[in-house]
Amino acid sequence: MRGTGYFSADSGGVDDLIALTGRDLDPATLEFAETVTQNVPIYDIPALGTVLADPAGRRALMAEWAHILRDASGVLVLKSAYPDLSVIDRATAVFEQIIASERARTGGGADHFAAAGANDRIWNAAQKLCLADPRVFALYHANPALDAVCEAWLGPYYQMTAQVNLVRPGGAAQTVHRDYHLGFQTADIAAQFPAHVHELSAALTLQGAVAHCDMPVESGTTRLLPFSQLFGPGYMAYGRPEFAQVFEGRAVQLPLNKGDALFFNPALFHGAGENRTPDTHRLANLLQVSSAFGRAMESLDRTAMCKALFPVLVDLTATGKITAAELSAAIAATAEGYSFPTNLDLDPPKGGLAPQTQADLLHRAVKAGISPETFAKQLDDLAHRRAP
Repeated sequence: MRGTGYFSADSGGVDDLIALTGRDLDPATLEFAETVTQNVPIYDIPALGTVLADPAGRRALMAEWAHILRDASGVLVLKSAYPDLSVIDRATAVFEQIIASERARTGGGADHFAAAGANDRIWNAAQKLCLADPRVFALYHANPALDAVCEAWLGPYYQMTAQVNLVRPGGAAQTVHRDYHLGFQTADIAAQFPAHVHELSAALTLQGAVAHCDMPVESGTTRLLPFSQLFGPGYMAYGRPEFAQVFEGRAVQLPLNKGDALFFNPALFHGAGENRTPDTHRLANLLQVSSAFGRAMESLDRTAMCKALFPVLVDLTATGKITAAELSAAIAATAEGYSFPTNLDLDPPKGGLAPQTQADLLHRAVKAGISPETFAKQLDDLAHRRAP
């Protein structure tokens, strides 16, 4: 990639992905794993209690987890991450109440990689659990193993978010994908980011799932393609049919027990499987943990800035005093150009992977030449949808 510094829509070859994912993880290279199954290391968390309690041991374990997530198979399982299953059951009860309430009110939320209505999803499950039952939330997140794996990949001061997913019998599989950040963009948008940002994107997020019930493979546990996070052009390639075919032929699935947790590099090719059971309602709390470094230095009121700038941009455009490229540069310096973070209950990814941005709205408003009052109303509506 040194020649261009960018990936294109046809970057990457299937043979390269096949070669990367054809290797095996040697258990002898891992000090703390109980076993390795289908290239996925399994860690017995109760047995590692003394290791996690010892600062030097904890750091050594975290270094091993970071190595797996970055350089090895890209995925690991924490067996019995919740030894006390009553905590899981109490959180499940709250989640089920939230699901019932939201389904009655809205009919269910949209999904990024599955059809709306194919499952039940709780957006912003972390905040909703905390506000509905702070004690359960405290006990649920007072988990040293989860804290350690998050810190292993992201360092301290990480930000926890979560979305609960309930897939009923007959629920269809997700399409193969990578995750947030670049995994939530189309290939056209991902191609606008330099190749080195594709590599860095995965270091900003840790993807995880806590099993809230016993999950046999037939219930549709997450399909995973070990080592696929090492495939540089993967954000461009995962949606192409030939790469999806490799995934379908090589992906692995592991059963999970209630209280187990699965964590993986967000660049790993993956997708939830089909629930082929007659009676298992697969409930998982999907943890999406973010690096502390994904923030600007200063807090700006970009809504106020957009309102102030809009009539000026309309005038400069109408009088030919600003080119399209200059307009784009001015908007980039002013408006929020990224869809996240947002309130996915009010601002779901309808018609795509990511919701509308301030920059999108400002571009369209300038082109349409609408009144400042109309633009201000549209901007306020967008701000309301994005608010917690």
